[in-house]
Amino acid sequence: MDVLRTPDAAFAAVPDFPWEPRYAQTSDGLRMAYLDEGSGPVVLLLHGEPSWSFLYRKLIPVLLEAGCRVVAPDLIGFGRSDKPAAVEDYSYAGHVEWLRSVLLDALDLTDITLVGQDWGGLLGLRLAAEHPDRFARIVAANTGLPDGRHRLPDAWWRFRDFVARTEDLPIGFLVSAAVVDPMPAEVTAAYDAPFPDPAYKNGARAFPDLIPQDADNPATPACQRAWEVLARWDKPFLCAFSDSDPITAGGERMLISKIPGAAGQPHTTIVGGGHFLQEDRGPELATVIVAWMRSLGAL
Repeated sequence: MDVLRTPDAAFAAVPDFPWEPRYAQTSDGLRMAYLDEGSGPVVLLLHGEPSWSFLYRKLIPVLLEAGCRVVAPDLIGFGRSDKPAAVEDYSYAGHVEWLRSVLLDALDLTDITLVGQDWGGLLGLRLAAEHPDRFARIVAANTGLPDGRHRLPDAWWRFRDFVARTEDLPIGFLVSAAVVDPMPAEVTAAYDAPFPDPAYKNGARAFPDLIPQDADNPATPACQRAWEVLARWDKPFLCAFSDSDPITAGGERMLISKIPGAAGQPHTTIVGGGHFLQEDRGPELATVIVAWMRSLGAL
């Protein structure tokens, strides 16, 4: 496997992101970058396509002030983490294993509060279902767990087709197109920073077709097994979706109806948030998480 690594200099101008990265090796020797700040109950922040841990910069101060330990990895292929050079190097199962080996083996995290958005939920929900003893509670934000049984909305298919036909993905543009509030140029540039040229972008190019859309997808059986676990999941489960995301709109209803731990929880709609609600309404989302954890006696 050929692997690329973004030079540190590429991140020199990233704004409002003062935390120093740490690094750990995955089970197959790739370097994963992550933030690990504060002490107290672990809040695991998982980003998705095509962002990196920078997406959570508006939540992290609120969570730290509340007394949380914040762990925020960059998925392999994103941020400061290693980037396998071929689209074929990426798989759904591979991403789950990369996260598992770092978060559960190298960092030995327990009693985790998972916060997952976009692919952060697709991966985090799989990880929680496969290792339920490590997770205490889950926050799903503009995400879900496709298992090959339901067609994704037209907005997602338009995104998938754009990725498939665009050789040099405009990463910062894709993020800016999925928020409500206009992003400053330096923020757009921060989302572009991990990708100095198109060769670094194959992790982002790979993601759409890894989502199970039918019974033949290699990930379909594992996602269906994960749903069997989630259908019995009685630990606290909170949905905090935004009001302006055409891709996941209404997806919280399936989670709430199928996951026992979602019953009676104060599910929240974040007003004024697009797909990347962390970018639009990060402090508001963090406040919801903190209030919920306090109500459960976790803080």
